[in-house]
Amino acid sequence: MRVLIIKTSPLGELAIALSVLDYLKQASPGIEIDWAVEESLRQVLEGHPDVSLLHTVRPDAWRRQPFAASTRNEVAALRGALAERAYDIVFDLQGDLKSGLICKLTGCPNRIGFEKEDLKEGVNAFFTTRRIPMRRQDQHLADKYLRLVSIPFGKDFRQMPLCVTIGVSAEDDADAAALYATLSDGLVFLFQCGSSLPTKLWSEAGWIALGTALLERFPDATMLLPWGNAGEKGAVARIAAGIGRGARVLEAYHLNGLAAVMKKADLVVGVDSGPLHLAAALGTPTVSLYRSSDARSVGPRGEQHAVLQSPMHCARCLRKQCDKDLACRDTIKVEAVLACVEKLLTDHS
Repeated sequence: MRVLIIKTSPLGELAIALSVLDYLKQASPGIEIDWAVEESLRQVLEGHPDVSLLHTVRPDAWRRQPFAASTRNEVAALRGALAERAYDIVFDLQGDLKSGLICKLTGCPNRIGFEKEDLKEGVNAFFTTRRIPMRRQDQHLADKYLRLVSIPFGKDFRQMPLCVTIGVSAEDDADAAALYATLSDGLVFLFQCGSSLPTKLWSEAGWIALGTALLERFPDATMLLPWGNAGEKGAVARIAAGIGRGARVLEAYHLNGLAAVMKKADLVVGVDSGPLHLAAALGTPTVSLYRSSDARSVGPRGEQHAVLQSPMHCARCLRKQCDKDLACRDTIKVEAVLACVEKLLTDHS
């Protein structure tokens, strides 16, 4: 059997979706699994032992120039590559217009997707041939993905021990080891301060107070601060300056390079973001902070992870902008974050 997974983006959801690979391999030994992913995120899946073939797509570029020759050529090449694989089943985990179009391009008659209430864009329903309703207990995004892929096989994913694999190249691992060799011998915390939405951020004062408190308890500790764009770089520079000794702003890393650094950290503290979920998928303990998003739906699960949700009455609003943003940030207290960090360190020491 040969199947295609369509989950193109974003990074956090892609990391959460990776458990479907282990499920499929256990449910159907010998199965071939291909994956369609955005070109900018191919590193997450490149070289994965359970992925037979990667199809990379550039939907944003195609949307900007729909009639360009390059777009027509790339879409035609994708159609040919998809048709050549002759899939038995296509699973659309993305649930939007772009994934629906990819679904259609496969020519596969068995295209499985979500019911309308679970789609990102309702138009996706026109491109799938079978739509799966979620159950009440499928609250977490990982369970939704697993529910979708489990339907043809009839094996309960909740009764199966599932693991996630993300490869780190020898070169990236060596670069991360070289970085760690320059640090003190204490604990290494990575602060993932940035996110795509302002309503997911924590206050800079909160990060500074957390870093200061950790250094009081662990004087030899190091806080590593990655960044993804110029705005984030400015923010982490201010945070590092506020913390003082022990805080280090990282250089720019490509995705797998950052993964190698995260994998070696003792603990990652972060807001709801792609890198935070990547760290969890790598097996690094995490403390994650949630405001506009819902920790019950996307928070890392397991004994080595802790989640904190803003107690504000309008939290989990999913809004991109909010006039109560600053007040909401302050509802997540440094003491609560610190308590989660110390518990995880104690439980897993």
